[in-house]
Amino acid sequence: MSNETSVPTSPPTSLDAWVKLLNAVRLPVPQVSHDRVCKAIANNRSSLRDIADLMQNSPALALSVIREANRHSHGSMSEPAENLEIAVNRLGLTRTQELLEQLPTLPEAQIPRALRQLQLVSQHASQQANGFFAGRLARLWQDIHWGSLLFLSPLWAMALTYPKLLEEWELRVIYKHESARHVEMQLFGVRLMELCQALVQAWHLPIWVQQGYRLLTREQHQLAKVMLIARDGDHPLRQQQRLDADPDLQRWLNQPANCVLLANGMALAAQHSWNNPHGRRWQNLTGLYLQMPVTEVQQQLHQQAATSARNDSQPDLWHPAQALLWPWDARRLHPGEQPAPAPTAAELGKWRKLCSELLLDPSPFTNAVHLTGFARDALAACGMQRVMLLMVDRGLNHLRVQQLHGLPQEAAGLTLQAKQSTLLQRLLEKSAQVRITPSNHRQFSAHLPGVLRQLFRGEHLLMRSLSCNGRVLMLAVADQGGVPFSETSVQAFGKTAQCIEKALHSFTNRSQ
Repeated sequence: MSNETSVPTSPPTSLDAWVKLLNAVRLPVPQVSHDRVCKAIANNRSSLRDIADLMQNSPALALSVIREANRHSHGSMSEPAENLEIAVNRLGLTRTQELLEQLPTLPEAQIPRALRQLQLVSQHASQQANGFFAGRLARLWQDIHWGSLLFLSPLWAMALTYPKLLEEWELRVIYKHESARHVEMQLFGVRLMELCQALVQAWHLPIWVQQGYRLLTREQHQLAKVMLIARDGDHPLRQQQRLDADPDLQRWLNQPANCVLLANGMALAAQHSWNNPHGRRWQNLTGLYLQMPVTEVQQQLHQQAATSARNDSQPDLWHPAQALLWPWDARRLHPGEQPAPAPTAAELGKWRKLCSELLLDPSPFTNAVHLTGFARDALAACGMQRVMLLMVDRGLNHLRVQQLHGLPQEAAGLTLQAKQSTLLQRLLEKSAQVRITPSNHRQFSAHLPGVLRQLFRGEHLLMRSLSCNGRVLMLAVADQGGVPFSETSVQAFGKTAQCIEKALHSFTNRSQ
């Protein structure tokens, strides 16, 4: 079977379109896990429990089997299969074998990192759920285990199709504390939890997963009330009195299904740091749910994280247990906060070669497209991940896209009106360079055309107007994927701009 999933260049913007796209995604399964399960099915001595135990080592495989079993039983009197053993029993070994043959497989290291990272969060959440709740609710341990493991599964499909969108959501909402509603409507066109809830229903996932998303989308008032009580963890008697005064809220809090959400809330918050306010809220709520001091919650939380790291960590993935050795107030930098890597020696060699071509006199270029193609490639070689070169039409006072790198092809037809942006007007007066950083982003972004803000998301951007014979002919816009610049690349950008200006001069004056 093909391992490719066809993904539109532009993400959907409606709930129905997102569900249709993500519903069709085929998650890759690690080859080793796939082979091990196939071998067990072929072995007559393997029990359903043996097969299910092997499947659970691959979250994608477990999800595929449970989805398939519940798809077949949907509409019948049967409840959704709550665990793998029930799912395999409903499908039968023959149908399970056929399903396995249809699943895409890859060596684990070749499965996209964003997908594996999110699945590791789900495995961490499952470990937390087992540690905190399975012993207290022993009869329900399967519901706890599978509900907590599959809770984030709607996002697994998105991590495979649009990993950059999820990464940007995490940076802006979790790290920079922007409004979740604003960011989600901008990135996805829908609220993220509503999308997850729609997929959970479309996939007929276990009831506890469905209840968790209903709580986040429809029962936020009760969640806010109980979190307010949970904050008063230093006064357990007062907490109990407030719950006793509201029996409906107390019953709502004590639902066993809530443990799935609590485990995932704590695991997700730990990805950022161990002492962030978001994580403390989930710790307080878990303490209230279990009638346990928050200090004990934190101690057990750390112990379960260490167990999870021993069982499921992968060398190239982040596990929050690593941060238990750090100072208490330390946190992991998000990839979007880390400077882009400096260009490699090979990339700088290519950059120097392209710049030497731009500096040739007489000009070797046959037309403007030929010249700007070399300019684009030189900017990319010095580390710029997204590049736009625009030619200036003085008569019409507008700029038209000439070259693109790392941007959607639809942007090739873009035209910017200089009069609509004071920043563009300033850059068109004479050669100048503007570097946008977090410290001046608010000041400059208000004067950027909206379409450029959309194409160059982030708080790090370089803009340089390029002139010839005293007149601005071109505008270069570039960034390194929205992350902080490598200073080597910034210096190379400036030198490249000088080379382009010399190339424009040689090209313009070639017949004189």
